[in-house]
Amino acid sequence: MYKIGIVGGGIIGCAIAYFLGKLGESSIILFEKSYLSSGATGRCGGGIRQQWSSRENVRLAKRSVKFFERFEEELGVDIEYRQGGYLLLAFNEKEVEQFERNVQMQRNEGLNVEVLTKREVKKRYPFINTNGLKMATFCQKDGHANPHKATFAFANAAKDFGIKIYTREEVLDIQKERGNYRIITNKGEYICEVLVNAAGPWSKEIGKMMGVELPTESFRHQIFVTEPVEYFFPFMAISFSKNFYMRQTLHGNFIMGQGDKDEKPGINRNVTFRFEKEMAKKMVFFFPFLNELRVLRHWSGEYNMSPDAQPILGAKGNFFYAVGFSGHGFMLAPAVGEAIAELILFGKTLHSDISHLNLDRFKGKLEIERNVV
Repeated sequence: MYKIGIVGGGIIGCAIAYFLGKLGESSIILFEKSYLSSGATGRCGGGIRQQWSSRENVRLAKRSVKFFERFEEELGVDIEYRQGGYLLLAFNEKEVEQFERNVQMQRNEGLNVEVLTKREVKKRYPFINTNGLKMATFCQKDGHANPHKATFAFANAAKDFGIKIYTREEVLDIQKERGNYRIITNKGEYICEVLVNAAGPWSKEIGKMMGVELPTESFRHQIFVTEPVEYFFPFMAISFSKNFYMRQTLHGNFIMGQGDKDEKPGINRNVTFRFEKEMAKKMVFFFPFLNELRVLRHWSGEYNMSPDAQPILGAKGNFFYAVGFSGHGFMLAPAVGEAIAELILFGKTLHSDISHLNLDRFKGKLEIERNVV
């Protein structure tokens, strides 16, 4: 018998477990169907940004960045966190108008965001082809880190609190029993008072086991990485209209990806040559220095999308959910982990207001997060 069961061993589930342990609760069991960070977390680009179009995402991201800044001090692990900044590139007038609104709101929220003209971008970053560029924004406090190292750091710290983490253990069914939950896995059965859905790409299926309809769909997103060169590109470059993001790792490799408007929902981890051709052609145009680099690896992961591209956070009784991150769970994990842990133990959040992100919002008009690739 455990007080809390968590389904999902990605960055969200492990962060929730860690913050629960930090708040003094150790009667917790976490289930991961494969290995830790095997889902969306370990397949993401590792970006951590605060430049969003929705105020709620800005606030969650700011709270997360404060934690990432002290991550190594608090958990004793170097997760390769660097605040090299995010350069957001606008290529049409509609995007310029959106960026201008975003920056006003972001500055009101306390973010130090620069607005750069095309000429300023060209002067500061002469290795970028600025043909067609209208403007850009830059926030130095944005950055990136290693998703695997961060996930394992949270998990190992949770274990130190006495929390049980079971990998290669898939949840097959969940049954309500005398006010508790019976969790049936491929290895056994467990009883928990509280259940947390942090299953990422499989969030909808876990919700159905509980009789809770979660409006999430998972879509394949592909990424590839090049051979390494000397490190000179400390920021993440991203364009929403041109549909790309790219950063250089500390080891010199370039990681880049894009979305596919024709992608069908479902778990699909195959990769396509079409992606490689489209990505290579586009990225060499904007970043000519990539022309001679070879692609080393190519993989795919999932965006667990919500209808408004914002996370779905909250509870139905003793069933809690932290899902639908729309490709941004890694960067929001510290704030979300803290908030869900507080909500479970205290019935309210103490640091981040997530009340507007629960399921009830889908009954009304939605605010769509625009800053998504």
